[in-house]
Amino acid sequence: MLAVLTDAMPQMVWSTRPDGFHDYYNARWYEFTGVPDGSTDGEEWNGMFHPDDQERAWARWRQSLETGEPYEIEYRLRHRSGAYRWTLGRALPVRDDAGAIVRWIGTCTDIDEAKRASEQNELLSLELAHRIKNIFAVIAGLIGINVRQNPEAREFATGLRQRIAALGRAHEFVRPHSEGSRPAIGRTTLRGLLADLFKPYPAMEDGAISIVGEDIVIDDKGATPFALLFHELATNTMKYGALSVPEGRVAVTMRIEGDRAVVDWKETGGPAIEAAPSRSGFGSRLSEVSVEAQLDGRLERAWEPDGLRVTATVPLANLARGDVA
Repeated sequence: MLAVLTDAMPQMVWSTRPDGFHDYYNARWYEFTGVPDGSTDGEEWNGMFHPDDQERAWARWRQSLETGEPYEIEYRLRHRSGAYRWTLGRALPVRDDAGAIVRWIGTCTDIDEAKRASEQNELLSLELAHRIKNIFAVIAGLIGINVRQNPEAREFATGLRQRIAALGRAHEFVRPHSEGSRPAIGRTTLRGLLADLFKPYPAMEDGAISIVGEDIVIDDKGATPFALLFHELATNTMKYGALSVPEGRVAVTMRIEGDRAVVDWKETGGPAIEAAPSRSGFGSRLSEVSVEAQLDGRLERAWEPDGLRVTATVPLANLARGDVA
């Protein structure tokens, strides 16, 4: 009955004894790998992995056997064609009534197409980021050329180049990232992150944006999602909101409530708001995904008559590793 059930599954299914000795594979495994029945029993399964992945897979499997932790890893598995395809390997222990492990049940799922598509998207993202950096560099260079021709504009040009450099740093936080390309900022504070993010905007220097309240520890774990949210808010308020008029103001207030960080963005003095927009733009939806999906938080918008209010509530543990209190 078990063989019939596992053979009907789209994944490769395998099983081991408590010590990790492989003694069962379903038909899908042999169909994918093309190896003879029984040839990957015991420890021979590791030879099916790409040579560069074998030690890593062994180490992860030994850790699960020693600790009883679920097994999960991505590796390249040799296909019957001879090519190696990216595969997601998972396994869970089966325990008896006393809690002792009596068997491991695992699956292998072919993720090669999704993995390669993700890698291609990452390359495109890196290429786009590189070109945008080059644009910033070209603009700064053109400013420098003009300053040499017009020395009286040196002070203005220096400030402008500083704003361009700050915009480039902000771009690093708000562009799409993989785990490998995410900026490594170390532990900092949300106040410091926001101050750096708002530097390109004259309103920050003019005092039209204030950042007050209880500061919050943050590192690269939470920096990019928060940067994406506040970059979107700052861009929109400059175009349509409070900072689109000289008398407009924005106040960012931070506080800690129990195990959560609460950050409030409040606009005042801008164009009167009669009603909430009938539809949300892509940037707004992306901000929601950043806070709610990536940080497991809650994002609330209130279109108050005197200006937009946005409140982000996020578990402290999702903003930085270790103690953040």
